[in-house]
Parts: sequence; C-alpha cells; structure tokens
Amino acid sequence: MFTGIVQGKATIVKRVPDQDLVRLAVEFPSGSVDDVKRGASIALNGVCLTVVTQQGNQIDFDVMQTSLQLTSLGVCQEGDQVNFERAMRAADEVGGHLLSGHVAAMGRITKIETLGHGKMLHVEVPEPLRPYLFSKGYIGVDGASLTIVDVTANGFTISLIPETLDVTVLGGAAEGTPVNIEIDSQTRAVVDTVERVLAQRLQS
Repeated sequence: MFTGIVQGKATIVKRVPDQDLVRLAVEFPSGSVDDVKRGASIALNGVCLTVVTQQGNQIDFDVMQTSLQLTSLGVCQEGDQVNFERAMRAADEVGGHLLSGHVAAMGRITKIETLGHGKMLHVEVPEPLRPYLFSKGYIGVDGASLTIVDVTANGFTISLIPETLDVTVLGGAAEGTPVNIEIDSQTRAVVDTVERVLAQRLQS
C-alpha cells in the first residue's frame, strides 16, 4: 500500500525490452533507497513495481505487458523522470489517501492554468472511470494523492500547490501529457455497490 505522498522524482536511465516485458533501470536521489531490499515494492508514477536488483542508487524493475499497455510506463523513455513512493510501513502517517499502486487507466492533461504560484490541471479520463469522479473526492494521479476540484464533462480538474509542483513530475507536465489514474478504492466500492443494488431492483 502507498499513501499518495510522492517522495521525489527518479530518472529512467535504461529501458531494455526482454520478450514479454521491459526491464527498467531507475536512478533514485541519493539516500532515498539505501535500505531497500530485493522484492520490496516501489510505486513509479503510481504503478506498484517490485525491486529486482539494486546497485547503489540504481534499481532495476521488470514491467509486464499489461502494465506497459495500461500505464504511461509504456511510453516512458530513457532520461524521463517519474514520481516515486516507497511502500508505506504500519507506523507511517497517511497524509494523503491509501493507494494500491494498481492503475485503472491513463488520463490526459488537456489544459493547464496558472493560479498565482500554483496551477490548475484539466484531466480527461476514459468514460468507464467517470462515474467514480466526485467534487472534493480523492483521486490518484501519477501516484500523487489529490483532491478533485470539479468534475467536467470528460474528466476532472485538480489544483496543485507549489510543493506538489516542485516534488512531482506534474510540475513539468504539458498539455497532452498522459497521466496514470487510480480511483479511490472506497469510492469505487460505494459506486459499484449502489449500481448493483439498483440493477437488482430493476430486475425484480
């Protein structure tokens, strides 16, 4: 599990296709992964991945075709930066909301507005995700726990404070940039339950 509080930006230094997967070599900031062990979970742009090997600040991950097709890791290239968060521990403070690292789909930034020192991002998402969007609800965007400002016809808007712009890759995003979307699990459970109950009543 993850808290959605991005711990920083890492850099993809090597991308090697290997049959049905891709091996990513990722360089992390000094001191951020000193105690990481093989088999540990780290989220990259909100995608939960398993540590395969480590050498200093560089960690290798294997990414399967499903993740490559469903998330922006499929289009990331050598030199690109990604958000990272290490798996939470039992005693960690949950400053955002719980994320699983299981991305639902990719969205796309369609418009960026400057708001003083911050920014407002308009994000378009696939139609199947839109029933789970609620004003003031939680959303995971590239692994960052964010609050939806408003729901639009094809997606939602989020506002980013300077800290978020500085710590995450969203600060350097442009219009057209793909972003990984994770729906809040509690929101998904409530919506799915209500829809199932209503469907059963209509059939009875």
